[in-house]
Amino acid sequence: MDAKNDKAVELPVASKDNGIWGSDVLAEVLRGLGIKYVALNPGSSFRGLHDSLVNKLGNRDPQMLLCLHEEHAAAIAHGYAKVTSEPMAVIMHSNVGLMHGTMAIFNAWCDRVPMLIYGATGPVDAAMRRPWIDWLHTSRDQGSLIRNYVKWDDQPASMEAGIESMLRANMISRTAPTGPTYVNFDVSVQERQHKDLPTLPDYARYQPPLPAAPAMEGVERAAELLRNAKKPVVLAGRVSRNPKDWARRVALVEALNAEVLTDIRVGASFPTNHPQHRGKPAFFIDDAAGEVLRGADVIVSLDWLDLAGTLKLAREVEAKVIQASLDYQLHNGWGMEHQGLPPADVNLACAPDLAVHAIADALGVGAGTEPVDQPVLPALGAPAPETELDIMVLAGALGAGLEGECASIVRLPLGWAGESWHFRHPFDFLGSDGGAGIGSGPGMLIGASLGLKDKGRLPVAVLGDGDFMMAASAFWTAAHYETPFLAVVSNNRSFYNDEVHQERVAVSRNRPVENKWIGQRIGEPEIDIAGVARAQGIEGIGPVWTAGELVDAVKKGVALVKQGRPVVIDARVKPGYNPNMVAGLTRSE
Repeated sequence: MDAKNDKAVELPVASKDNGIWGSDVLAEVLRGLGIKYVALNPGSSFRGLHDSLVNKLGNRDPQMLLCLHEEHAAAIAHGYAKVTSEPMAVIMHSNVGLMHGTMAIFNAWCDRVPMLIYGATGPVDAAMRRPWIDWLHTSRDQGSLIRNYVKWDDQPASMEAGIESMLRANMISRTAPTGPTYVNFDVSVQERQHKDLPTLPDYARYQPPLPAAPAMEGVERAAELLRNAKKPVVLAGRVSRNPKDWARRVALVEALNAEVLTDIRVGASFPTNHPQHRGKPAFFIDDAAGEVLRGADVIVSLDWLDLAGTLKLAREVEAKVIQASLDYQLHNGWGMEHQGLPPADVNLACAPDLAVHAIADALGVGAGTEPVDQPVLPALGAPAPETELDIMVLAGALGAGLEGECASIVRLPLGWAGESWHFRHPFDFLGSDGGAGIGSGPGMLIGASLGLKDKGRLPVAVLGDGDFMMAASAFWTAAHYETPFLAVVSNNRSFYNDEVHQERVAVSRNRPVENKWIGQRIGEPEIDIAGVARAQGIEGIGPVWTAGELVDAVKKGVALVKQGRPVVIDARVKPGYNPNMVAGLTRSE
């Protein structure tokens, strides 16, 4: 979607100058913060702010994105941030809308992405409340619903305080480690009329602080360890998508002759076809990765997700550990998304990419060569056309269908085999949703597609059928705002992850494994995925059952995407995970 394309923007009738309202000022601040989009599901608690976005700002800068559920709104903002590293605004209606959006907010928190969430409440002053509905939609402490998984929240009691809250929330959200913030506006603050427009802030003076450099003592100790290392290993985790950072990361690895492991949960962080890359991007390390870690004498963790758990799975790791992360700043004791406490011989309190640059400087390593956009590089050959689809065949057929295309893989399902695809650029793969729930995929695909629209890349996602169905109505927003992408639904007609768990319980209790499907299979009737997609106004193709059918469907889908259409393909796969995923789930217990 192009914000300059009037067909994709709902343009309001011109409004007369009819006074200054509190919400007009708040809307102007939102524009001043440089926010391009605001995703929302309408609600009366922010009717004043909604009016200001339309009639004061003309629905431009930011442009509203109408969503059919608050969870979709936050998921769209999440996907957008994963591409741009910039926050999108999200507005959620009072307590009820906020409760709808909580899972998607939790995802953004776990994934450490910036997001500006705004809410509203009925009048805090009880004398101003309308009977019934305002009482239902007013909470004494609305922010407490999500306080444990946002970086900061506030409920300003005046327009002036609201300006400051918006500035502070923006600074905090964008400061590493990034995350969502929440500001809740009293409806009476929005709807109060003012005689004069207040002096708006100089936004340049309220920017996030400059990134903190790592302590030189720590950099020198890390450099000395690596200088003397015989078998260094780099764990490339939650790093930036900046091509310059990618280039320096590769240059440092090559200079050290280090081995590298990557994680499929956090997106592309190192070229997986590089001679120094070991194992495969995975949810859990495999035996090959464990052997690499056991043989290491120095391990560099670049904000690796679950360092303690990885070392535990590897067993008998004796290496010195250099940790570069700011994530500890968000650990609050409510959730356990911080994972186990890892050992660290050198603990650099900085963003991982700053640590890479500092260590590379200390070792005299150059800038490296920035990656270039290239066509997709599947690691599996094209399967025979008549082959029935499973998760491995799907990967091979998808690669054949995308041959010659420069694509960004936005999402992959839990059962995906990391060895089936190569990532050679920071935008080749964007990672998972952070919170490991279901229902985020469609919204995140839409948001990522918005972020990718000027990058010349084809947005592609492989979604699970459960993920698709929980959030299928998100695709209406894509159709309405003409947001093109290709989504392949790996439709195994089951909540298969829980079949694996039920089988394990049955085996441990000596009960019939044959019953594992009950309460898990999505059938009788089977869902017409392509039909559901068409009902939202987008292209639906399928079902397809074989590799040849999927290759043809993908090629047809790509042609439609290039015409500006969002496309969903229903790929009917046999239930099952790749063998390494099942082994990883077993080892993780």
